[in-house]
Amino acid sequence: MENLEIAVLGTGPVGRAVAGGLARVGHEVTLGTRDPGGTAGREEYAAWAAEHPGVGLATFAQAAGGAALVVNAAGGDVALGVLASAGGENLAGKVLLDISNPLDSSRGFPPTLFVKDDDSLAETIQRAHPDARVVKSLNTMNNALMVDPQRLGEDTTVFVSGDDPDAKAVVTALLHQLGHGDVIDLGGIETARGPEMWLPLWIRINLALGGNDFNLKIVRGPTLR
Repeated sequence: MENLEIAVLGTGPVGRAVAGGLARVGHEVTLGTRDPGGTAGREEYAAWAAEHPGVGLATFAQAAGGAALVVNAAGGDVALGVLASAGGENLAGKVLLDISNPLDSSRGFPPTLFVKDDDSLAETIQRAHPDARVVKSLNTMNNALMVDPQRLGEDTTVFVSGDDPDAKAVVTALLHQLGHGDVIDLGGIETARGPEMWLPLWIRINLALGGNDFNLKIVRGPTLR
């Protein structure tokens, strides 16, 4: 696929991992943050930025405004606020890849989901930004596997959900670029409920295994494609 200008909103570990991975495969990436000066001055970010000199840093609105594709890498609890700061006009018509999860840690560990069953965070984002083309993906694994799934030594599975077939095709191409060999299109944006509700089990598996370097693999029977 052609190289894209991509905004990754969120400068935490997930945002930095995704930005670095997308830059590695040739895309022009800008990280979006609320306060670029403050972010640049943080020791952790500065060390990462020194290793990724090609990745830019801008406000949410500046990053989204100059991008062809926007990645929501902010925490699920702040995602709507971050996207509002990016500006609806800067998201309209663009592919909006949502990789966040609706985790609520306000009552301690393990976190619960603040939306589930008959709704999802991805649907909430789509309603808030009806002119964006929201695609849910990558939320079912840790940030290292998002951009380097082959570290596990074999193909595992990633899902896409969204109402716009062309937007899902763009995201699927990005996923293949990053090394994902098995991409399953679940259907419309409402199907994001399933991958989001995987997180409580993901957390329990993490605890049982003593780490999060694992992923789902859908093994198909002979009659399935």
